Amino acid sequence: MSPIDPFRATRALFDLPDGLVYLDGNSLGALPKSVGPRVAEVIASEWGGQLIGAWNSAGWVDLPRRVGDRVGRLIGAPAGTVVMGDTLSIKVFQALASALELRPDRRVILSDTGNFPTDLYMAQGLIASLDRGHKLRVVEPEAVEAAIDESVAVVMLTQVDYRTGRLHDMAGLTRKAHEAGALVIWDLAHSAGALPIDLAAAGADFAVGCTYKYLNGGPGAPAFIYVAPRLSDAVRPALSGWFGHDAPFAFEPTYRPAAGVERMRVGTPPILALSALDAALDAWEGIDMEALRARSIELGELFIAEVRRSRPELELASPEDPARRGSQVSFRHAEGYAVMQALIAEGVIGDYRAPDIMRFGFTPLYLGEDDVRRGAAVLLEILASGRWDRPDYRRRNKVT
Repeated sequence: MSPIDPFRATRALFDLPDGLVYLDGNSLGALPKSVGPRVAEVIASEWGGQLIGAWNSAGWVDLPRRVGDRVGRLIGAPAGTVVMGDTLSIKVFQALASALELRPDRRVILSDTGNFPTDLYMAQGLIASLDRGHKLRVVEPEAVEAAIDESVAVVMLTQVDYRTGRLHDMAGLTRKAHEAGALVIWDLAHSAGALPIDLAAAGADFAVGCTYKYLNGGPGAPAFIYVAPRLSDAVRPALSGWFGHDAPFAFEPTYRPAAGVERMRVGTPPILALSALDAALDAWEGIDMEALRARSIELGELFIAEVRRSRPELELASPEDPARRGSQVSFRHAEGYAVMQALIAEGVIGDYRAPDIMRFGFTPLYLGEDDVRRGAAVLLEILASGRWDRPDYRRRNKVT
């Protein structure tokens, strides 16, 4: 373990309850202390004091592009290629619809079983709406590269598997897809803010992602979309909303797409949510993503070692090699849901994904070695004592 924690100072930037071990930043990031004052200022001074004039005087109208550039710096996207707005599902739909139009003679969308279900649902719905014979081909993650051929229009993948944390080779798979004449959409929901990403260097065509996980934007924070500069003036937005128009306030009856990625804007941007995200991103100023990645691996490896010291039979669902996983570690347990509820009741928060996955996220900005050791110790105590075996821990909540 590193003798010095390079992220000790950033922990003071977050508002976490005393004594709580928060290992669920891969699902919802912790609250940065800067967010509350910023949102209060927007409500009182901008909305309250400037009213509708704040669209201009407070720069609300440009917030999706300005925040998009801040996110872009964390994912290797050039300025002006990322824009914020709407939900991740909508951004997936936009990217996929545009990509399919750019490959009109092909009918296969290739994805894998590690993709987040909403991405697959969006593909299924779009295929049904287009009704042009498109097919969604879903293979195991390890089989993606071999499945890329000249029939594939779009390869659509989540870079980090939401259940196991398995990490795809973005550059390698993008290169293989391009060699076959296909386009690639990368979902960065579980990788933006968790590991170094260089969309430009990898040659990515499209990328989408949410901002409420590692980027700490808050529940339901706006999603982002990236379009490679070489494509941004060629794509046709399937959702041609008025803020994606070249001149929204000309109120023309016919749609004309804005230049570049601005055409991927849809409706009126959620200013309060964008302001919260903008404040949250302050915590990333000056952060070295390579150092963050190294630290997250240290924390994940420490957690695995602590658990295996007493429970070697507990199955690791994540790849053994930390270079092949994101910033989470997952274990399988037949009663994983009840075990997780017992953990949460004792102040260690992770989460559960069906059918048997217990997930633990490692977020160096606000998590240290003491937290990791305590989290592992409580997990081991609960397993050893059987304290998880209670009816109230087995009762399923709507959100798991």
